[in-house]
Amino acid sequence: QVHLVESGGGLVQPGGSLRLSCVASGNIWQINDMGWYRQAPGRERELVAEITRLGNTDNKSRFTISRDTPKNTIYLEMNDLEPEDTGVYYCTANQMGTWYWGQGTQVTVSS
Repeated sequence: QVHLVESGGGLVQPGGSLRLSCVASGNIWQINDMGWYRQAPGRERELVAEITRLGNTDNKSRFTISRDTPKNTIYLEMNDLEPEDTGVYYCTANQMGTWYWGQGTQVTVSS
């Protein structure tokens, strides 16, 4: 079992920045891909960024994902935030084909 805890969400004005963190604990052996999804009100959950065990990344514009393997942590740097970025951001991790999810952290972009 892998336990994921996100942090760093909050209220930010349009054009601002936030950095989210996700710490993995538990049986973290052989965690492969990790990533961030978000879910806006009334919309389906969508992939924002992902990073492989080797550090290859894929992310939406204005977002940067990074990984600190010794700390079992991934980060999501979000810049030039827009109201459309509002939503709950979830951390996810893949271990041997099983996907684990955190509880999510709320990001609200509003003036």
